[in-house]
Amino acid sequence: MALPTSRSTALSHLRICDLTGQLAGAGATRFLAAFGAQVIRVEDPVRQGTWDILRGVPPYVDDRRGMNLGGAFNNHNVEKLGITIDLRQERGKALLRSLIEVSDAVTENFAAGVFARMGFPYDELRRIKPDIVYVSNSGFGASGPYSTFRTWGPIVQAVSGLTFSSGLPDLPPAGWGYSYMDHMGANYMAVAILSGLIHRGRTGEGQWIDMACTEAGIGLCGPDLLDFTVNGRPLRRAGQPHSNRSHAPAMAPHNIYAAEGVDEWIAIACRDDADWEALASVIGEPWTRGPEFATVDGRLAAQDVLDEHIETWTRDQNRHVTARRLRAAGVPAAAVASPEDRIDHDPGTSEFALWPWAHHSEIGDVRVDGVPVHCSETDWSIEHGGPCLGEHTDDVLREILGLDDDEIASLHADRVV
Repeated sequence: MALPTSRSTALSHLRICDLTGQLAGAGATRFLAAFGAQVIRVEDPVRQGTWDILRGVPPYVDDRRGMNLGGAFNNHNVEKLGITIDLRQERGKALLRSLIEVSDAVTENFAAGVFARMGFPYDELRRIKPDIVYVSNSGFGASGPYSTFRTWGPIVQAVSGLTFSSGLPDLPPAGWGYSYMDHMGANYMAVAILSGLIHRGRTGEGQWIDMACTEAGIGLCGPDLLDFTVNGRPLRRAGQPHSNRSHAPAMAPHNIYAAEGVDEWIAIACRDDADWEALASVIGEPWTRGPEFATVDGRLAAQDVLDEHIETWTRDQNRHVTARRLRAAGVPAAAVASPEDRIDHDPGTSEFALWPWAHHSEIGDVRVDGVPVHCSETDWSIEHGGPCLGEHTDDVLREILGLDDDEIASLHADRVV
């Protein structure tokens, strides 16, 4: 059976030896695969691929269960080839060396030092292929006082300071949603891989790009850190943070309000007095004419009362109808979208092809995340679901590494693959 190929040609000249997992790593190589790179995902046959804890876990598309049926794993690994190699065995290490020798980049997001202890420090990778681009993505990088610590997306957010920056007054920090830094870590890692490959294309030189996901999170805290170090203002002070309100620039109202129905919400923001006048005209109730609400300064001083008034009004309003009415009047407003809204009921995302169908060998046809950019000449393509465990092992060994059937049979017999 021939190996599947992508229709995108943007990165079709590249081959990635990929040992990443979860989202912070697998999400990075996912982008490259969608743009045509041949990404060969190396997994462990002994642990049945469960270095990546998303393999085989919910969500599922139906009542079937199994190591190949996890929805998140499939989503994060579309367009990749999947092979298994037991790197505890010397023959397994030799196979990986052969794969590295014919690859452009090696990617992993183990804890710092794990890949080196497996027998593949950067010096060894460079010995195998002098111009290899090696990108490691760990919580704190390969050196420094915290390099031995292990992290996960929510931990990275807490240590970097992001968690501290989000919440409501007088309540504990709320954080930045589920594993926000796994998503951002994947984005940063994709940039790191591409920057290394561009440098190699210009100079012929490979390199090790040591990425620390926590440092990436700290980079997102810049204004808050500077406000403290330069101005002496702590982030969590009286009234701060209020993650639904805007104090720079100052806007009032600026919040999320309950709408008609269960767990339905609408976002409303007034940038200036003209927006407020437009909102007041749509609401059409006497309280909107109170002098305390006539100016931005007045509304800022009375935000709690203002929000109570607005939510009393929105609670009886359909979020979609109200958002359309407010936008027609010139007021920034939007219904807070649920996943179902975005995927099944939003013509914008469907026209942008943001949820393509991919065919998985066992799951079948299922919708997955697309890529939120389009290239006029070299656009991405997602048609193949994530690989089943070891789905392409024999084909990669045969077509890429040049092994014959007897050699492949021997590897299977000895449980190397």
